Amino acid sequence: MISVTPVSGGEALRPGSTGSVSEQTMVDDQRINASVALSTALVVATFTIGLIVDRHSGFAGQLAVGAWCWALLFRLIATSPPQWRVSLFCCLIWATAGEIFLSLVWGLYTYRLGNIPFFVPPGHVFLFWLGLVYAPHLSRFFVGAVPVAAVAYGVYALAARIDTVSVLLIGIFLLCWLQPQGRRLYSLMLVMALMLELYATWLGNWFWHANVPLFDLSSNNPPIAAGSFYCMLDVLIGLSVRSIHSRRASAVSRLASAVSRHAGSPDQLPAIAKL
Repeated sequence: MISVTPVSGGEALRPGSTGSVSEQTMVDDQRINASVALSTALVVATFTIGLIVDRHSGFAGQLAVGAWCWALLFRLIATSPPQWRVSLFCCLIWATAGEIFLSLVWGLYTYRLGNIPFFVPPGHVFLFWLGLVYAPHLSRFFVGAVPVAAVAYGVYALAARIDTVSVLLIGIFLLCWLQPQGRRLYSLMLVMALMLELYATWLGNWFWHANVPLFDLSSNNPPIAAGSFYCMLDVLIGLSVRSIHSRRASAVSRLASAVSRHAGSPDQLPAIAKL
């Protein structure tokens, strides 16, 4: 699970500034908040309007929405805190792989044109970004109420023998939720994903098949616990980021060790150490 912390402003004066440190920090915070607010508005508008355009246009319209989403994705990455960027790229990679497997290979759901729309991979990043930004501000009541509501629905679905795939997905969500440092993000992702799924399936951008392939499970359109897939995505992102940082730290350690061993002999230094 990656660290989810609010973004803070600058800690020092910028060159040429005549204000105090506290005044400069306040200005920086205001700029960051304005950027986050603008990005949030663009993301929400993209979900709201982009899905309508996709639903009521042909392949050309779908490509246009996709081009806009990729442009917005690069803006989002460029304006995000540096420590988030690796996570966002990992989200893009894992989400793309997940879409190929869940839709084209497993066949849990099908998009309107039978493909994976160009806007879907960046759409996953948009939702993940919203989670990173707003999860730290959730109340304890919300964080605790989500798993309670999920369990209650799971019991109902099991008893009524409807949407039984959600029973399995709720179990996965609860396993993720057991990580204390990730509870806010997982709770928010489950709810946001459900809202997006309800909107898109209502419009007809994609639909979930009533019978889960290869398993004796049923599914609503959408399954109420579809957001559990996003929780699994978050776990994969966290594992990937930790692996990348670990490999980077190991490489730096090996380089430092090599430099230390050859410190007395400049001619024997590795080429990279002489740069």
